Amino acid sequence: MDEADLQDLFAPFGPVTVNRMFGGKGVWADGVMIALVAYGELYMKTDAANAPMFEGEAPFSFRRGEKTITTNLVKLPAACFDDADMLVRYAASSLEAARRSAAKKPPRRARRGVRKER
Repeated sequence: MDEADLQDLFAPFGPVTVNRMFGGKGVWADGVMIALVAYGELYMKTDAANAPMFEGEAPFSFRRGEKTITTNLVKLPAACFDDADMLVRYAASSLEAARRSAAKKPPRRARRGVRKER
């Protein structure tokens, strides 16, 4: 899935930005990452509130040394690729999950040597 494909897919949801990351692509909306494309699959951001929507879908996991790390990114149901209304519901729930996650994180500190404008 290239950037144009992702832009077309998410067009009914609204504007998204696509950035390369982790050997895949991150999909961003409203300043937060809502999805990841990895190994040809599209995974959406989840948390406790929207996880039931994704029940039965595979989470994104990867190996780090001997450990398998399972993330809070879950495969987008195949039906969403053919049903724009369904895609919008899933993307909106992932956007809300990403916003809740961002709200829990402390603000980033400025990097050393980088001055804030006053």
